[in-house]
Amino acid sequence: MAERRMFANSIIDSDAFLDMPQSSQLLYFHLSMRADDDGFVNKPKSITRSIGAGDDDIRMLIAKKFIIAFDSGVIAIKHWRIHNYIRKDTYSETNYKEEKSNLIFDENKAYTLKKPDEINAVNATSTSRDESVDAPSTNRDGSVDAGKYSLGKYSLDKNIYTAPVTEADRPKPETERKRKFGEYGHVLLTEKQYETLKSEYSNAEELISYLDEYIEMKGYKAKNHYLCIKKWVADAVSRGKGKAGRRKIGSQSSQSGGIDTETSSMISWDILMSATGDDGG
Repeated sequence: MAERRMFANSIIDSDAFLDMPQSSQLLYFHLSMRADDDGFVNKPKSITRSIGAGDDDIRMLIAKKFIIAFDSGVIAIKHWRIHNYIRKDTYSETNYKEEKSNLIFDENKAYTLKKPDEINAVNATSTSRDESVDAPSTNRDGSVDAGKYSLGKYSLDKNIYTAPVTEADRPKPETERKRKFGEYGHVLLTEKQYETLKSEYSNAEELISYLDEYIEMKGYKAKNHYLCIKKWVADAVSRGKGKAGRRKIGSQSSQSGGIDTETSSMISWDILMSATGDDGG
């Protein structure tokens, strides 16, 4: 088994991955580091216990389709071939050939379970050595091979069933991927949401900055920053300007000694977060 493993940002930076608890994310990295050259792990429960994770973390990874579990107790890293390129001269085939024979690669090179009634009809070459070995990779001495990039051989017999790619597995179009906005990068918006805000609000950048600073100070997290801006931030900034101009987040009125408009809005934000079930942690 190799001493080094790689991880693709397209997987570990996805919303589906980052929305999981940190313990589930940590378990995924540990399982991946201990997988063999075909992405199989034979002792996931022992690894789970050794890092202080729980059964719920395993179930989370299965439910989110980051790992595939077998009745034998072995698991496979679903996106193994997206993460890792393994050189032919260093590749060692998995010992879990029966489990491997139940998998095929989809069009994105992610493992997919075959249909039960199709397993016997699948040609054994569907997960052959050739299609699972790519280059370049890191040499044993730590240097990088300068060989050509290759997608490897990938051909299926006419009788082989190829499972359809689900929406969860399909990469999101660039316009649907969220980007970070604001000085601290806390505000997450798609390009379409960002353009809509700019068309609807002349001070869109100010609204984004307001929410970004507030999250930086308070540590709150919301499921949808686009709706937060439309439902709360725009109104808070507008009322703040109408009274005495925008004050720094968290400031109190020095004239009245009470709570100013912006602080009142912040309290409303706390109530909103509580009502939506977001604990801010």
